[in-house]
Amino acid sequence: MTPENTSVLLIYTGGTIGMIENTETGALENFNFEQLQKHVPELQKFTFSIDTYQFDPPIDSSDMDPDAWRKLVHIISDNYEQYTGFVILHGTDTMAYTASALSFMLEGLGKPVILTGSQLPISVLRTDGKENLLTSIEIATACHPNGRPVVPEVCIFFENHLMRGNRTTKMNAENFNAFRSFNYPVLASAGIHIKYNNVQIHTDNIQQKLVPHYLLDTNIAVLKLFPGIQENIVAAVLAAKGLRALVLETYGSGNAPRKEWFLRQLKDACERGIIIVNVTQCSAGTVEMERYETGYRLMQAGVVCGYDSTTESAVTKLMFLLGHNYSLAEVRNRMSHPIAGEITVS
Repeated sequence: MTPENTSVLLIYTGGTIGMIENTETGALENFNFEQLQKHVPELQKFTFSIDTYQFDPPIDSSDMDPDAWRKLVHIISDNYEQYTGFVILHGTDTMAYTASALSFMLEGLGKPVILTGSQLPISVLRTDGKENLLTSIEIATACHPNGRPVVPEVCIFFENHLMRGNRTTKMNAENFNAFRSFNYPVLASAGIHIKYNNVQIHTDNIQQKLVPHYLLDTNIAVLKLFPGIQENIVAAVLAAKGLRALVLETYGSGNAPRKEWFLRQLKDACERGIIIVNVTQCSAGTVEMERYETGYRLMQAGVVCGYDSTTESAVTKLMFLLGHNYSLAEVRNRMSHPIAGEITVS
């Protein structure tokens, strides 16, 4: 693809990367992103068009919600034919949730959608924002000699690594390497050259038409197990009004207490039509419910295996599937199969 017909839409949702310090109060404030070239003059060296869209007002990532995800899908869908790729600037706290949600909501995506941000504001001397932004733009416009995009999927780029969005988790609040993809190889590494791991990149959608989705159901809870968890707590979560699904964070390879009350609570909830998905608390590894008796008894109670899904991916995938009113059997089935490369089924 030549520079003449290459272009990027830069979408600023909010977050640290777009903040500057108020010289009077010292507080960080969002700045108008039209000032971007002032803080990142290197952008002028790109030989193609970079347009910007700014959320007004910007959203702190801790306030990110499905309405903002729908807005992002609208922006990408409405501008899909005009741009080679899209770069979303986003706060780090919920970036993995947004990336996961977009991977499901943008069915048939055949162009790069790269989320990035920074741990330090872009106006700060030691910021990681410049490198993240510039490299994300380069990746969003990277094409093979035949014109096909190199990375036609939703990704997160952070500190020299490009990762599949629905495989990422924020794991560091202090250092620049904020994100990791524990259960799937990185899609690219940026050093002197950007080296793409083409075997791992999802390219099945390139010939398909983009189908944007906007329906999400947020009647979901997450329950993390711990030694000593009480029945009244588990019962209260499972009895929450309107609850349709629960992501159960278990131990190790999908293990949980064998107490009769615990298994009974789960079985009763499953029989009431609540979908319970088993994901591991461990950063790396997968749920194998047939490996130990404790996991096997969860399976007998009706709990669905989440394999190596992140919690962020499991939550947003459930929102997506429940929002589209699939039957319980269909949701359970689709949770056990990848629809956007989010799990590896052995």
